[in-house]
Order: sequence, then structure tokens, then C-alpha cells
Amino acid sequence: MTNHWIDFKNADVVLVMGANPASNHPISMKWVMRAKEKGAKLIVVDPRFTQTASKADLYAPMRSGTDIAFLGGMIKYILDNNLYYKDYVINYTNAAYLVNPDYKGPTDLNGLFSGYDEKGRKYDKKTWGYQMGEDGIPKKDPTLKDPHCVFQLMKKHYSRYTLDKVSSITGTPKDKLEAVYKLYGSTGRPNKAGTELYAMGWTQHTVGTQNIRAMCIVQLLLGNIGIAGGGINAMRGESNVQGSTDHGILFHILPGYNPTPSASVKDLNTYIEKFTPKTKDPKSVNWWSNRNKYITSYLKAIYGKAATKENDFGYAWLPKIDEGQNASWLMLFDKMFKGQFEGFFAWGQNPACSGANSNKTRAALAKLKWMVNVNLFDNETGEFWKGPGVNPKDIQTEVFMLPCVSSIEKEGSLSNSGRWAQWRYKAIEPLGQSKPDAEIMNELFHKIRDLYKKEGGKFPAPIMNLTWNYGKHINAHDVAKEINGYYLEDVYDTKATPPKLIGKKGDLVPSFVFLQADGKTSCGCWIYSQSYTQKEGKIINMMARRGKEDPTGLGLYSGWAWAWPVNRRIIYNRASVDVNGNPLDPKRPLLRWDANKEDPVSKKPGMWVGDVPDGPAPPMAKDPGKYPFIMMSDGKGALFVPAAMNEGPFPEHYEALECPLEENLLSKQRINPTVKIFGEKEDAFYSCDMRYPYVATTYRVTEHWQTGVMTRHTPWLLEMQPQSFVEMSKELAAEKNIKNGDRVKVKSGRGEISAVAVVTSRFKPFRIGGQTVHQVGMPWCYGWQYPVKGSQGDSANLLTPTVGDANTMIPETKAFMVNVEKA
Repeated sequence: MTNHWIDFKNADVVLVMGANPASNHPISMKWVMRAKEKGAKLIVVDPRFTQTASKADLYAPMRSGTDIAFLGGMIKYILDNNLYYKDYVINYTNAAYLVNPDYKGPTDLNGLFSGYDEKGRKYDKKTWGYQMGEDGIPKKDPTLKDPHCVFQLMKKHYSRYTLDKVSSITGTPKDKLEAVYKLYGSTGRPNKAGTELYAMGWTQHTVGTQNIRAMCIVQLLLGNIGIAGGGINAMRGESNVQGSTDHGILFHILPGYNPTPSASVKDLNTYIEKFTPKTKDPKSVNWWSNRNKYITSYLKAIYGKAATKENDFGYAWLPKIDEGQNASWLMLFDKMFKGQFEGFFAWGQNPACSGANSNKTRAALAKLKWMVNVNLFDNETGEFWKGPGVNPKDIQTEVFMLPCVSSIEKEGSLSNSGRWAQWRYKAIEPLGQSKPDAEIMNELFHKIRDLYKKEGGKFPAPIMNLTWNYGKHINAHDVAKEINGYYLEDVYDTKATPPKLIGKKGDLVPSFVFLQADGKTSCGCWIYSQSYTQKEGKIINMMARRGKEDPTGLGLYSGWAWAWPVNRRIIYNRASVDVNGNPLDPKRPLLRWDANKEDPVSKKPGMWVGDVPDGPAPPMAKDPGKYPFIMMSDGKGALFVPAAMNEGPFPEHYEALECPLEENLLSKQRINPTVKIFGEKEDAFYSCDMRYPYVATTYRVTEHWQTGVMTRHTPWLLEMQPQSFVEMSKELAAEKNIKNGDRVKVKSGRGEISAVAVVTSRFKPFRIGGQTVHQVGMPWCYGWQYPVKGSQGDSANLLTPTVGDANTMIPETKAFMVNVEKA
């Protein structure tokens, strides 16, 4: 999230699209309702009339998989009706940048961008770059009239997204489209704020990343980034998804979003040179220019004294991925299915139910020699070898179960969707033989290191040189301090005369500002530096704070827990002021530049008052003023992205891999041209196949969490939602002669599940391209293993396809094709 849960109350308009917070994030809905109590309007766009929609001032139905068409129409409406916040767009975005004259977009190339390689299914992006001046800075047209400037290219790109065209693609009635566009577009003024809430309904598509990019464009045009009541706000699927991502759980990032090196990045200098963005614009902070400090301090945290300048701080020991390797979920299980793995730790997960195309996932588990299932309860993954249609005698996989504890049986921190790291204390002792995850990891590490000591092995250095000073039992506070970082030597400010001591050996680092690139500091995750800190000799667990003061009245609660980075509650908050540092909205002043107040660090007049600012630099009009988007190398909000996205610098509507249309109604390019197409027969897809005529989507319910491993074992929750169901419209039910409560079979080209029919007005037929299209929806919270009688049905992911987003590879489970028949 750019903002945080409580900040929803500051919005004038709340757009919920790709989420259902009333059901799946009920605590967040409290703050949405608080905004409504103050006069805010709630818009919900969803294929289904959800619990959240029941509280909406405006509801618009939309076919799954057509979000970019919907948002593209909104962008066009905002531009055509001059609803964009012009000063914000000119000063704080890249709208004025001039793009390479050779660049062509889908308007010119019928759905594609220039540089497409059809055989390789990828783009050569050289024509997507900017025109550069002699000073090495992109050329600009502040009038926004040059045909090659980002603003004009954007207008051209979205000129095709007319109300008629968008309505024919999405199935949203034109009057609903216009009402949504007009209401949300009203926030493009300094005294208005609009926020967007999304979840897996946006991400789990082949264009998932571009769904979010499209909304970023909307928010930048309206001036809704960096302000109270604004932002792009991801509603995480569980309480610590944010924290796990921050700490490098994904294959392509290390803790703190440093890139994972590939094997060709041979040494630390090469890594720093490759991954450190550069700019020649003196007004750009370009915060990632500090990459050398963050990666070196990370190496010192994991390898300690063994990491020296002479051995490149142990960089050679850091695990590398092969050049071009993709180790995301779908790829891992594809490799497993092909017999390329011997073993697998299923740690706190249930891939036999949560993985797309779960029949393939279950078949992949059978190719392993061994698997370790670490979980609170046994589950479908741990017992795949005796699942439906499986003969245990045919399975070679040896399965080990390691029982771990629940969150209330261990101490530690979690980071919620708003980036607030909050400390939790242990409530009860672990039950039975269960252990905290860290204790299991600790025991495994010592056993593995002992084996290396005893038997040797290939490349032992990464294990033998790890700094692992936790002893027999891990103390969560020790880990938290290691994440925060230490001074490993006395550190001096050499610019002062005489040099001034700024950090004493053995002390905790006050924040990432003090991290060094020469090995004198350690830090396990730079964005968490300050979370467990030291002030005037006193060690403070910032995450454990419980201050309830809110002097701004905006709900920042800066004394409650701690938010990364450096307790900043709203990211890019210097975009909430004008170029002179005055709040754009005096009613919701997040920041203000006080030219007379003395900065306690520099001892000079001039400092920010309010939320922790995105850097101490003065506002743009002051000297030396800086742009507000400090994590972008050019300091500007990106309406146009020249290199980062695989399928194009602007979001473009493509159909889901499986859809009811033979052609994309917007262009000749039906699906995302850069998605990976898997080639096994198990990966076949079925678009416009009359055997599977209905669009399907999956979602969660309040009573069950993820695949239901914990909640299905909770009797009162299971009683409230005992079995899988499929929701369908009354019109479809009449066509199929299905009545409410009938047992039905839902089938795709990959599998089938048994479910109870819920015939409801929450779904309505869509009119798509002149034809009627039906959509159904199912929860994915069930599995065959528990309850033992099996009446609950199996996972809806038995139906979903093997395909993912072109950038992240997150599976497309929110739009696919099925049939529904009476059982």
C-alpha cells in the first residue's frame, strides 16, 4: 500500500475493484464506512454483487478479465473532460517527457507495441526510450502538446477506449460506466481525494501487473498519489504477506527488494553497477543510488566477520539464479512435474489446493523422492498420495510431517498491508510436539552444518560462513535486531572537522540513512532499519510501541508500532504539497514546509512538519529542491514505463487465456503477447470451446482462510460454510434447469469438482460483443482431505489453467472457462 488502512477514512471517493473488503478484509471495511459517514462515496466494480457492493453508492458489474478495458475507458474520460490535475501532472509525472519518434503503439500496430518478436514472444524495447538532451536528461515539453510527449501518446493510446467499445468488452452498461468515470474523476482537484482498494481480483490475471499500472495512471492523472485519502492500496491475503515479501520470499528479490543476482553477475562491483539506477537530473533523489550500502550491509548481516573487503564481502557465496531463470510458482511445479526435483519443503502452504491446475500440482508431488510438510494440520498436500484417484502403492514420494505452531504460540512481528510492522507476544505455549518455524529452521541449519563439517560436500562456503549466533533456541528479538542492523565498527562523519563519531561499534543502527558501503555496518533488510533501534543508549523495539496520539487527526498514529520506511505512513508524501511546500489540500495537510523552523540534524532553517517526509530535501521550488517520487530514478510518477514491463509501456486490454470471444474486440491481438505458454497436454487451454461456455472466477469467503487448512478444522466456521458452492445467475440456472441447492458438477478442461448450486441475483448475464455471456463464481477454500467424509468438495483450483502474469507469473485464477451440469 502507498497509504494504510486507517487512511481510507480520509477519502472523498473509495473505488473497490478487484477486492471484496466487507467479506475478506472486514476490519478495513470499518474505515471505508467511516469515510461514508463523513460523506464519501463508495464505488464497487465487480462481476458479482458482493457484500461490499451492498454498501456501495454506485455498483457496476464487469466481466472478469476486462479491468484494463474498464480503466482505459476511465483514463480516456478523464483526459477528454479535462478532469486531470494539470499542475500535479506537469510537475510530478513524466507526462512532458519526449519519447523516441520510432515508438509505435497498439493504435498503429493493431494491439502490439513496436519491437515485438513473435517467435520469442518478447519485445525489443529500444524504441520505448526517451529522447535525451545533451545534459543526459530526458527532453520535455511542459505544454504537453508535442505529439511525441508521454501525455499525447497516452491520449492516442486510450482514444480507442470509447464508452461503446468498453461496454461491449466488459459488459458494463454505458450509463454505469459514465457514472463511475464521472464520480471518480471528480477527485482530480486539490480539495478532493480518491483511493483505490484491490486484492487478488486484480493480480491473478495474465495482465495482473498492468491492471495495477492502469490504476496508477488514473491516480497520477488525478493527483491522488502521496496524499491523505488517496493511493493505490493492495489488500493483502493474510496478515504478513507484506512482511514476507519485504524479506525476500520471492525468487527474484533479496530482503529489501534488492535484486537476486544471476550467475553472470560475477562480483559485487558488477552487481552494484548493473542494479544501481543512474540519473543526471540534480533534482532527482534517486534513492536506489544507495544500493551499494544496502547490499553490502546485507552481506555483512548474513556472513558477519567472514565477509571482508578482500573477499568481496562474501558475494561469491550468495546464491545465484541462472541467466534468464524464472523460479516462480508455476515454473517450479512444471519442473517438478517433469521430474527435475528430488525434494520439496511445503512450508506453511497447501499447494495441492492453492496451486493453479491442481491436478498437475498433485501429479508433480508424486514425482518427488521426498517431501516435508510443515503445517499446523495435515492437509491435502501432505496426504496427496492417498487423494482421490490415487493408489498409494504407485507413489514413490516419502512424506514427513513437521508440526509447527500458530501465530499465538510464538513471539515476533508481522507487517500488515499498510507496511506497519507490529510486534506480537506469545499468548500460550506450543501444543504437543509442535515448534515455532524459527526453531525448526534453527535445528535444520545446525544438522546441515554438522553434516558439512563431518562429510564435506560441494561448495560448503555459503553454509559454513553463515553468521548464526542464535544458540540452541532462537530469540525473536535477536533476529529483529539483526534485521535492523548494527554498527560493526566506529563510524565517523569525515566531512566534519574534526571527524565526528556518528555510530559506535556494537550499537544498533538508527536508520538506513547511516548504513555504509565499506562493511562497517550490517543490516538484514534495509527498509526495516529503525524498526528495532537505539536512542541515547536505550534500545527500543519500535514495533512494540502502542501510542494512541494522533495530532494530525488524519489517523497517522505515528506512535503506534512502526511503518517502513522510517515510520513514514504515506509513501511519496511530498507529492501532497505544491512546489513551494504548501499543502495541496489545507483540510488534509499531510506535510508542510516550514522555512523558519530549524532542522535538528542540519541545524539550518527549513524543515518538513507532519508525516515523516520522503527525504529531508526542500520542495521543488526551493534550493536544492527535489522531485517527490524518490524511488524512481528520474523522480517522477510514471505514466509511461519505458523498460520495466514486459508487454508494453502503457496497459493494453488483452483477453484472458481462456475467454468466450474468438477475437479481442479492441485489436487483432487476443491475449497478452508476452505470456508464457506451457506445452504439456496437462496445460492445454480451452477458449471459445462449446464444452466450456461460461466464464468462471474464484474468491474467498469470510468464514474460511486460504485453502481452509486452519478454518476447516474450526467447527463453528465449518458449520457456517460447510461445503463448496457455485454461484450462478437465475437466468443461467433456468437455462440449465438447475435449482437452488442442487448438487452440480463444475468442469473445465483440466478437472471437475462437485458443488452446491447457489442461484442468485448477485450474478447477471453480460452482453459482450452482441452476445449473451454467463459468469459463475466459486470459493477456493475447500479440499478433499478434511472433513474426512468429503462432502465439502474439492479445490476450485482443479479447474484453473497453467498460465500466469507476463511479469510476475502469478497464476490466472480469476478468469477461465467452465461448464456447469446437474450432478
